[in-house]
Amino acid sequence: MAEEKRYIAVDLGAESGRVMLGVVSADKLSLKEVHRFANGPIEVDGTLRWDIDRLMTEIKTGIGKATKEAGGEVAGIGVDSWGVDFGLLDENGKLIEKTYHYRDSRTNGMMDKAFEMMPKRDIYEHTGLQFMQFNTMYQLLAMRLANSPSLAKAKQLIMIADLVSCFLSGQVYAEYTLASTSQLMDMRTGQWSQAIFEGLDLPLDIMPRIVQPGTAVGELTENIAKKIDCVQIPVIAVGSHDTASAVAAVPADEKTKWSYLSSGTWSLIGVEVPKAIVNDKTYEVPFTNEGGVERTIRLLKNIMGLWLIQECRRQWQQEGQDLSYPELTAMAEKARPFAATIDVDQDSFIAPGEMPRRINEYMTGTGQKPIADKGQLVRTVLEGLALKYRAILEKLEDVTGTTIDCLHIVGGGTQNELLNQFAANATGKKVITGPIEATAMGNILMQAIATNHIESLAEARKLVRKSVQLKEYQPRETSLWQEQYKKTKN
Repeated sequence: MAEEKRYIAVDLGAESGRVMLGVVSADKLSLKEVHRFANGPIEVDGTLRWDIDRLMTEIKTGIGKATKEAGGEVAGIGVDSWGVDFGLLDENGKLIEKTYHYRDSRTNGMMDKAFEMMPKRDIYEHTGLQFMQFNTMYQLLAMRLANSPSLAKAKQLIMIADLVSCFLSGQVYAEYTLASTSQLMDMRTGQWSQAIFEGLDLPLDIMPRIVQPGTAVGELTENIAKKIDCVQIPVIAVGSHDTASAVAAVPADEKTKWSYLSSGTWSLIGVEVPKAIVNDKTYEVPFTNEGGVERTIRLLKNIMGLWLIQECRRQWQQEGQDLSYPELTAMAEKARPFAATIDVDQDSFIAPGEMPRRINEYMTGTGQKPIADKGQLVRTVLEGLALKYRAILEKLEDVTGTTIDCLHIVGGGTQNELLNQFAANATGKKVITGPIEATAMGNILMQAIATNHIESLAEARKLVRKSVQLKEYQPRETSLWQEQYKKTKN
């Protein structure tokens, strides 16, 4: 690596989006947030949608700020986002309607409809993906069964990050890691599954060509470059799924047996493997086989994550108590250990709104007492997450036939030190946290690989270790956590 280069990462999350400027040199990757903006669902005629037009305005504003910050010398732009959601374009490349939010209720009951058309085991055999009612498959099926006029007009289906890249560059494509979240891809071949489209009577002709992360797909359109006063910067397909980018930045040493946990609204816990593992054991969990960078597979389980805490906090704010996350965590630390147990992956927790009430309905429904104390409720959720991590790690070890030495936690959830310690306690494994900005880092590192600035993923991860201060957690109170884990399994 002979020189310093600058890259722009557009990182879209379910609660906020950012435009980050990254500087990559021989011994360091540095990041600067140049623009942040709110994100979240909007209501349109009783449905939950994303406001893509507003997001594009914010993104272009951020790119303009970043190019000025970089003095006009930018080697690439990459976009990442959450998975499963998509936009439909008409024959003129225009967005037909505002894109649906994955928590919209239209997918209620769609998994059962799909299994009537195609056996559940066959769907898993063809896709290797975890069953979640908001997967692209069920969203698309809901539209087809409702005879959606928008679907009838559609010429292209493009997932969110790739939709943004399309609006920036004019190029239509489906990036591999993002497409892999759809449950429409055969993860053994890395191509759209003809069997799935035929079995569920879905339109295969609207699906774009698939490209690998690290592919230069085009450049900013002349019109956009002119409006934000910059040159036509290359647009690069990174790990367009945010978790794929986050895993690319896991600062793991190749000599260790490690797993990752991307901790945020969702908790995604898994291992990196060279090819999809689709068998009876992975089906039973079920594990998902999603695409990773450099043609790897992310064998993982998607867990509800800090969404429950986020929604509790939002409800309490509406009731007049504006408690910060650090305040809630401090309250949880003082609360009584293992006062209750919770399965964080209940379907009743998926939708937004009134989360404390729904958690307490779960408590009474499982023969436990409702929890009035906010700190106790938060602690119960955090303990539930940590115990779920333990269960999934055990199953990963069984499926892969390896013993995991270390759990790397990356993402915004690394700031919750109580949960990090609980994770070490529950799993009995060393936990290493950082970087917080793993997704943006992975985005930028894949751009650097695409431009031959960095040679390999191993070199990229080594650069992360040089650039970020990591924190280590050793297991504590393991006998107490082991006893509680046995109770949850019974």
